[in-house]
Amino acid sequence: MEGDNSIMEMKLSSDVDEEVGGNGVGDHPNHNSIHKTYVAERFGRTPKNLCFMAAATLFIFIIGYLTGYLVHRKKDLAPTPSASMLPFEQPVAPLMDWDDVKKLLAEKLSAAKFEPVLSEFTSTSHQAGSPGDEDLANKVVKKLKEYGMNTWTDEHFVKVQDPPASGSNRVVFKNGKEERPNGFLSYSASGTVTGGAVYAHYGQERDLMLLQNKNINLSGRVVLVRAGRISFAEKVANAAKLNASAVLIYADPTDYSIGDTTQLFGHVHMGSGDPYTPGFPSFNHTQFPPVQSSGLPTILAQTITTAMATNILRQLGGPTAPSEWGLYHKLGEDADVITVEVNNVLTEKRIHNVFGVIKGFVDADRYVVIGAQRDAWGPGFAASTVGTSDLVELARSISDMVKNDGFKPRRSIVFASWSAGEYGSVGATEWLEGYLSSLSMKAFSYVNLDGVVTGRSGFKVAGSPLMHSLIENTLQEVNFMKGQSLSSQFGRGNWESEMLEPLKLDNAAYPFLAFSGIPSVSFRFTSGNSDYQYFGTMLDTREKLNSATANQVPQLAVTSAQFAGHIALRLVHDHLLHMDLGKYEKVIRTHVAHINVKVKNVQRMKPQLLPKALTVQWLISAYGSYRRASRSLATEIQNSDLEDIEMCRIINDRIMTVERNFLSPYVSPQDSPFRHILLGSGPHTLTALSNHLEALRADNPEADADLFRNQFALATWTIQGCANSLTGDIWSLDNEV
Repeated sequence: MEGDNSIMEMKLSSDVDEEVGGNGVGDHPNHNSIHKTYVAERFGRTPKNLCFMAAATLFIFIIGYLTGYLVHRKKDLAPTPSASMLPFEQPVAPLMDWDDVKKLLAEKLSAAKFEPVLSEFTSTSHQAGSPGDEDLANKVVKKLKEYGMNTWTDEHFVKVQDPPASGSNRVVFKNGKEERPNGFLSYSASGTVTGGAVYAHYGQERDLMLLQNKNINLSGRVVLVRAGRISFAEKVANAAKLNASAVLIYADPTDYSIGDTTQLFGHVHMGSGDPYTPGFPSFNHTQFPPVQSSGLPTILAQTITTAMATNILRQLGGPTAPSEWGLYHKLGEDADVITVEVNNVLTEKRIHNVFGVIKGFVDADRYVVIGAQRDAWGPGFAASTVGTSDLVELARSISDMVKNDGFKPRRSIVFASWSAGEYGSVGATEWLEGYLSSLSMKAFSYVNLDGVVTGRSGFKVAGSPLMHSLIENTLQEVNFMKGQSLSSQFGRGNWESEMLEPLKLDNAAYPFLAFSGIPSVSFRFTSGNSDYQYFGTMLDTREKLNSATANQVPQLAVTSAQFAGHIALRLVHDHLLHMDLGKYEKVIRTHVAHINVKVKNVQRMKPQLLPKALTVQWLISAYGSYRRASRSLATEIQNSDLEDIEMCRIINDRIMTVERNFLSPYVSPQDSPFRHILLGSGPHTLTALSNHLEALRADNPEADADLFRNQFALATWTIQGCANSLTGDIWSLDNEV
């Protein structure tokens, strides 16, 4: 048609030119007659045919236009892959069955592969910030790069206490021989004090209360306590509350077989991280006025050897010690004078945390963190070498599963190697403080690998209640060396009573949970109910750990890596996060019941302190709101479409808010860093509220009824706020509460 039109236009143009040229302007009627005659001849010579052809042409044009429009519209709506999104990186649900994932991990991990890694990361000197520490950091980074990961390093400048560079700390008993121990306790107060000795067993609160019941005044006294049961920091804090002047800590032969002259090392900060930048990170560019953590002790603290302690204990006078305290029969008196001098030096150190990441294929911006301490006071084989080896082997195994076996994790896995762990999880806590706003809705879990192998006759695990169901399943799935599951081997039918323990302040997972609101888990093979004897000594070597594990270190390292790997892989494999919201129902209900009973007791016995108008009903209602919200979400999860990626992400985000929303928004992280009202520490917690009621009932002078009521109201609303967030959209809230 285009060709015909061109001919037609040429012919018409020729006719017009001829008529204009020959007859002038007055001959238009004749021109029109010729034009009509040509067109009529060309198309059938009738007006009817002309109209038909015009309509047909218009119809064809419209059809063509619509077809072209729809084709181009479809192209516009189709997703355009970015240059960085290759076909295998498209957001797709993992195709691998969970049983296949477990089988692959088991195939990747073996004792034979662990042996060279354990040897490579064994070091006799790798204290935080030392060349040995940096050398290990470089080895970790090199390994992670070999496995094809994106790696990065985080640098911090932290202040720690080290023993005197010149001179020493001193202990003198009754003007006798002057002892100069090489061991020390970082973050002790400095100076010299003299006071009468008093033996206080393990330095637990109940031990000191027993002394008070015997009318033994600890004010100004030097308290001698055994290592174990609770952390060094807790022992010193307990003694400081009763105005003691100093604390000496030793390893008792009934608990430790480490020799009479073995030195003990540790720290006494009732917290974690750099205590001179509480609540904020120790980056080099931070410029804050001098400040220090409220968890730093105000009294002197020093370790002594078993021989030094034995010499003192044999010469003590005073009252007889309780029979349940063991062999020592005297508690000490004012005449048993001890002089303690501590000259620790505050030092700034540059430390490095190193990381690698395996990116997820669906929610790459959501990740589980697997971490291990890298430094140690001495060899630190159990303290850090085994955990670092577990970290590296898990990184190798999982990256190999992704690269060669078709495993596609939905979410990402971050592998972290921390420094300055011996000073109180300094490296890990500084990272949390530095990136808290980024981590709050990104990191959904932390798996701790510190001290995972200390024996072989027991297995202990601690973690957030949100992870208890996942822990239970993992204990049933991971086999011990004899082929039985961990649960069957060590659980004795009830894993919670036999294997579950509280997550303690000195555990590296604790700041993740109580400071950052990240559900965390920590675990370890043990030697029954006794602690590993060589932590915090120069005797933490491969030989000592072999002795404690019957030369099964590589095999136990494999099992510990499988346990940690199963938890991490399950969290990144499933469409929905494997966390049980109902577990916190029981925790809250228990606290509410205790507080309810104690409030009524105080109101009955001390009505002038707590008026009848004070009711626990609001706290009970807040608990009810959480229960309804958690069960409602559980129902939504059961009815959800697992192939709906956006819906799964929304549900997972609601689950991730739970732990974080148990952090009290009414206290400062600088003053009370562990803000978790259920698992944290400080006056804002429900445990502290219960203890405060006990103090009110006992007329303790430190009890304050108005302070209690304020903290009680804030804790109530923290639980209600968590329930509101868990419910979801603002229009879904329970308006009755």
